[in-house]
Amino acid sequence: MTARNNLTTAPIAATLLTFALPTLASSMLQSANGSLATVWVGQLIGPNAVAATTNGNLVMFLMTAFVFGFGMASTILVGQSFGRGDINAARRVVGTAIGTFAPVALTLAVLGWFLAPSVLSLLGTDAAITSLARDFLRVTFLALPAILMMTMLMMTLRGSGDAVTPLIFMIIAVVLDIVLNPVFILGLGPAPEMGIGGSAFAMAISNYIALGAMLFYIYARDLPLRLRGAELSYLKPDLSILALMLRKGLPMGIQMVVVSGSMLAVMRLVNRQGVDTTAAFGATQQLWTYVQMPAMALGAAVSAMAAQNIGAGRWDRVGRITRIGIIYNIILTGGLVALLVAGDRLAMQVFLGSDSPAVEIGRHIALLATWGFIPFGVTMVLFATIRANGQVIWPLMILFISMFPVRLGFAYGLQGMLGADAIWLSFPAGMVATLIMAVLLYRFGNWRQANDMQVEAAPPPEAQPSAAAFYTEAGPPGTPTGGRCLHHDEPARG
Repeated sequence: MTARNNLTTAPIAATLLTFALPTLASSMLQSANGSLATVWVGQLIGPNAVAATTNGNLVMFLMTAFVFGFGMASTILVGQSFGRGDINAARRVVGTAIGTFAPVALTLAVLGWFLAPSVLSLLGTDAAITSLARDFLRVTFLALPAILMMTMLMMTLRGSGDAVTPLIFMIIAVVLDIVLNPVFILGLGPAPEMGIGGSAFAMAISNYIALGAMLFYIYARDLPLRLRGAELSYLKPDLSILALMLRKGLPMGIQMVVVSGSMLAVMRLVNRQGVDTTAAFGATQQLWTYVQMPAMALGAAVSAMAAQNIGAGRWDRVGRITRIGIIYNIILTGGLVALLVAGDRLAMQVFLGSDSPAVEIGRHIALLATWGFIPFGVTMVLFATIRANGQVIWPLMILFISMFPVRLGFAYGLQGMLGADAIWLSFPAGMVATLIMAVLLYRFGNWRQANDMQVEAAPPPEAQPSAAAFYTEAGPPGTPTGGRCLHHDEPARG
């Protein structure tokens, strides 16, 4: 099992970086794949088709956001189980996750095929592109089960300390998608000509192939999270584990909704500034997607690594993981910010063309706001550590405050004084506010303590462990739990 790092004993600095880099590469591949698929659609079909794909991509984002929170909960549960050395508990978590969301995803796929016209009507899709959007969205729903299961499996594998396997099969999915897009759009060779639906079909085929290959690989390599024999019964959801995943995963999923809602409100302000400003902001958003990737990857790595060390009772390492993650974020995100500011003209011209008046507007937006991703990166590490011990409500509340009262209050309230600059400055204002509150929570909050988990009596040896066994909201030595494993009456290892 060479793909898996020992996150509780290996050197922190080197391990954290090598664990984060494959996650970063996966994120970059996903974004690049989306961009290239859009290029295929635009070049082979036309601009109306590009507009039509926006609806399908929005639905896919919302569905992925839905599973993201539960995937993060599974990551933490698996990580803490691995930290305790309880592989069976980790397998039960994976079984419940897959057993729950596989039928949900299949149901959504079937319903989505029939309800696609209603969904488009709800989204207010322009009549000129409704037919194209319907063809694309229906096939996108068919791809949903593979995409959601791939996402869930990749997140649980990272919780076990394996960041390489998800990267391998993300590469397979992306390469297949890029190659198959023109094949099914144009009907090359024996493939049927499907037009815009061919782009979604290429996405579906590539993800199903990658999912099947990943499952084969997991069993062929006998990776720790595979289920065999009697363990296949774990696919029947354990209601106590599922309730725990819902309680922890739902707030993390809602965070995506909070951020999206804030962005929609900001877009109303941006659209009032005229077409050039809207185009400039759109180009800036594309660039910001890449600027924030190191923070997202390091946050995922810190969460998995901290969860395993909390499960093992290694609180001395948890603080060092957080500090090193912050340093890496400042270096990597700060470097990308500096690179973007230095090459802002060229970067904007890639998206807007060399003669567009939107280029200078985009440069101005980037100069005012892009530096905010440095405090954003630090916040991601702090939140990742806090969530690794089960505290998900306070990060959600902090994000809500910083996205709405702070960001929107700044953007709307100061527009009379600052003009459009109030919109751009509201981004770093919200990010700095989030950082300040995250630091206060990390330093003075009770996230290290056991809070909403009730420790049940240890079961007899022949019984299955209670739900409390799957989540250790344990404190460091000196706190009420004394760094002890919650499902055994013995000191935590480490």
